[in-house]
Amino acid sequence: KPIFLSVGYASCHWCHVMAHESFENIETAKIMNEKFINIKVDREERPDLDFIFQKSLGILTGAQGGWPLSMFLDENGVPFMGGTYFPPNDMQGRPSFNKVLENVSKVYLENREKIIDQVSQMKMVFKELNLKNAVLKQDLEPLAEKILQYMDKENGGFQGSPKFPQFYIFDTILYFYLKNKKEDFFSAVEKLLKNISSKGIYDHLEGGIARYTVDHKWVVPHFEKMLYDNILFVKVLNNFVNHTGDTYYFKEKLKQTINFINSEFKNKNNLLGSAYDADSEGVEGKYYVWKYDELEKLLTSDFELFKKKYEITKEGNFEGSNILIEKKDIHLNEDEKNNIKKIEQTLLQLRKKRTKPFFDDKTQTDLNSFWIYSTLHSSFILEDENIYSQAMNYFKNLQAILNNNIFHCYDKGRKEVDVFLEDYAYYCLLLVSIYEINNDENLLKKCSELLKDTWNFFYDQDNNVLQKNIRDSNDLFVKPIDVIDNNIPNGNGIFLLVCNKIFNITEDIFWKEKIETLKKSYHSSINNSYSQMFSYIKILDICDQNITFTFNGDFKNLKDIKNKLFKKYFEKATFIYKENNKESFILICKNQTCSEKLTSLSEVENYINEKSI
Repeated sequence: KPIFLSVGYASCHWCHVMAHESFENIETAKIMNEKFINIKVDREERPDLDFIFQKSLGILTGAQGGWPLSMFLDENGVPFMGGTYFPPNDMQGRPSFNKVLENVSKVYLENREKIIDQVSQMKMVFKELNLKNAVLKQDLEPLAEKILQYMDKENGGFQGSPKFPQFYIFDTILYFYLKNKKEDFFSAVEKLLKNISSKGIYDHLEGGIARYTVDHKWVVPHFEKMLYDNILFVKVLNNFVNHTGDTYYFKEKLKQTINFINSEFKNKNNLLGSAYDADSEGVEGKYYVWKYDELEKLLTSDFELFKKKYEITKEGNFEGSNILIEKKDIHLNEDEKNNIKKIEQTLLQLRKKRTKPFFDDKTQTDLNSFWIYSTLHSSFILEDENIYSQAMNYFKNLQAILNNNIFHCYDKGRKEVDVFLEDYAYYCLLLVSIYEINNDENLLKKCSELLKDTWNFFYDQDNNVLQKNIRDSNDLFVKPIDVIDNNIPNGNGIFLLVCNKIFNITEDIFWKEKIETLKKSYHSSINNSYSQMFSYIKILDICDQNITFTFNGDFKNLKDIKNKLFKKYFEKATFIYKENNKESFILICKNQTCSEKLTSLSEVENYINEKSI
């Protein structure tokens, strides 16, 4: 029998639709069970498998992948045909799923040997996908600039729809703006954040963003909320707020989103789950939208004031209901602002009485590590001790659940899911970052050990990159050599960033060699896929700039100086501590050129400004 493989995830709308229409249908289930071995996989539990079979779909059909991913494999697990969503009946040029099942089964039975023999061709195509060019080093800023031509100048983000924020790209654009001060770099980021923060993709009552919008103006979201999107939203807002000195609007969006994730994504492990579904009571968006008459009745005399901030109409902007979006020009006095805040809280409490969307509460190591790391930075940007304490509490909970064994997913009552590159890379980034904050030598040691494990487990010497799953336990028909940024920046780039920090701190030549190997490898790949490797452009530049702050000894205002520096340099510099009983000073180095001994915040700031660091 051939294998039918369905790949989806818990909060995927069309995965649920296909499951209900087809997998739960008696007639369809009978065909599936008689003619196929059926396997269902959560892409978040097996990102390596999802990566390989999404690529396979493109190779076999030329079609863009997505979820649900519906793949047909031979009995050795090699794909020979596939698609995404198949309807229960013929629809808009798509054959019914039953028809697909019958045809695939017939083709396989009649051509079994030929299909099985195709494995060598598939392996060859995958090998060609990983081919590199001869470039070992190049200017990186032109690659960042090149993507600006595809921006939506009016609505922000990229042109067209459906519209995804793709924050990792704008994180890199903002990084280069802070270096080059080119206005078009800043404008791209500002336009994106202004539109996302004011439109329907943002939840104005509770905070956080949806995964994407179906339109090009960010108005109508696909209502599922993913942890990974909100991590990157927070990360970009951190640097934007710090640069602009925004005193209210974006700071409020940042605080609201952090509070939302910390409270509403918390799971039974006292860590963070993965996502909220788009549907409640079987209806997409039902939890979030409001009828005009409903708001008028609920708010009575406050309704007109509420309409000063939000565009609300009888026709609505989504199937007769209103998704809250802010008006373009809002002129409110302080009393009106405060009263609208109270109204928003009232509506939020009323909304919470509705049936909430399904919450996928599985704990993922990479995402939890990335969230803690990002909100630690937020705590310095916002000067908020409470956010810092929450992040450190999550870190303690994560340490406890890892218990000397790193797995990808944790769910009580179920066996932990195997580990992947991103789990090691992001956990190591968190460990070294907390060392940089607190000078915790134990965490530095732990990070160094795990980083060596990462190299030993994942490095593939044929391709000079780290593969997605553990090299010696790969159960797929080809190696999952994945260097592309996806929901979060790729683990290969994060690994390089941590290697660079560890080398700066320890001066262990072992890491210097690894850094040089990986830098050359990434440079030789980046031209072929620059828009999908955007995080590398930033990370490679961070490694080239190689900014370090070394704190020798201890002095009274050390914490104040560090806290100030963390705002701007949390990611793009390394913070190092040296014991010194004789004197206390700071050395600032950039690409092996160092300052004199600096002993005050003013001296540090003067040197930074003078040398454009």
